[in-house]
Amino acid sequence: MKAAFITAPNNTSVITAPEPHVGPTDVLIKVQAAGICGTDVHILKGEYEAKYPLIPGHEFSGEVAAVGDQVIHFKVGDRVTADPNIPCNRCYFCQRNEPNQCRDLGAIGVTRNGAFAEYVVAPEGNVFAIGDMTYKAAALIEPLACVVWGLKQVEIQAGDSVVIFGAGPMGCLLVQAVKVSGAARIVVVDTNQYRLDLAASLGATETVIADDNLKKRLFDLEAFGYDIVADATGVPAVIQAMFAYAKPRAKVWIFGVAPAGAKIEAVPYDIFRNDIKVIGSFAVNRTFPQAIALIQNGAIQVEPLVSHQLPLDDFSRGMDLVQHDPARMKIQFSLA
Repeated sequence: MKAAFITAPNNTSVITAPEPHVGPTDVLIKVQAAGICGTDVHILKGEYEAKYPLIPGHEFSGEVAAVGDQVIHFKVGDRVTADPNIPCNRCYFCQRNEPNQCRDLGAIGVTRNGAFAEYVVAPEGNVFAIGDMTYKAAALIEPLACVVWGLKQVEIQAGDSVVIFGAGPMGCLLVQAVKVSGAARIVVVDTNQYRLDLAASLGATETVIADDNLKKRLFDLEAFGYDIVADATGVPAVIQAMFAYAKPRAKVWIFGVAPAGAKIEAVPYDIFRNDIKVIGSFAVNRTFPQAIALIQNGAIQVEPLVSHQLPLDDFSRGMDLVQHDPARMKIQFSLA
C-alpha cells in the first residue's frame, strides 16, 4: 500500500509499505479521508511521544476492507471511523474508568502506524459506524470528540461568557460546542481575519483581531472578564496571557496542545483570591458517540472547516501548509 512516513524529525516520505496485519479482533479499514492534527506537527518536529519511523494520522474515516475471525459487529463494506486511543484496560487509571490517563496508552498514528496510508487497522472496540455521513465529515469526529471531553469537564452554564483564543479548526469547533452548551457571549481572538469570519459564521458573537488593542477591546465587551477563557492555539505565551481575562470564579480551559516541556508563569495568589479553576482536557474519553450524534443531528457543522483536500502524494505539502499558511483550516488527505 501507499503510505506517508515520518522517518525522523522534519523528515517525511511517501513510499510503498506492507498492508497492516489483521488480528482476530481487528478491523482493517480502507482509508477514505484523513486529517492533519496539530499533534501530527508536534510528532513531525520531535516534540511528542512517538517513535520513528511512523505512519501518522489519527483523524480518519473509511470503509471496512477485512475483519478478524472474532469480530462481531462489523463486516466488509461498512462505513466507519475509529477512536485512535487504545488503553491497556489493566492499570490503575483504566480501572477507574479514566482510559485517557492510561499509563500504557497506545494510539493509532502515534504509538502505532496510522491513517496516512491506504489502509489502517483498529481494534473492533475502537470502531464506530458513521451511517451516511460523508467521509469528509467523519474524519472530524475525533477532533470533536476531544472537544466533547473538554466540555464535560468545563461544565458551561447557561448564559456564560466565553473567550476563545484561536480560530483554527479546533477553535471553530469550540465556538459551536460552547454555543450548543448554553454560552451567551462567545468572543473569538485570532490574528487572521479569514478565520475570524469563519468563526463568526459558525456562531461567534464577536471576533477580535489580536493586536495592540486586544486587552481594551476584550474588556470593553466584558468589563469584569469572562466566565470561560479557552485556548485553542497551544502557544505557551497565549496560554500565559489568558489568565488576565478570567473574571472571579472563572474557568481557564487549556485545550490546545503546547510543546511538551514548555512552561508558563502564573500568579498563584490571583488564582487563589479569585477562585479560578484551571482545567486541562487531554484527548477523548469515551466521547465518540456524542460527537457522532452532534454531527449527524446538525448541531455542529464540520465540513466548512476543511480548507484543503490533497492526495497522499502531497503529504509534505500538507504538513508545510499546516505550519506556514495562516489562513488554512483543516487539511485532509483524500484516498478515495
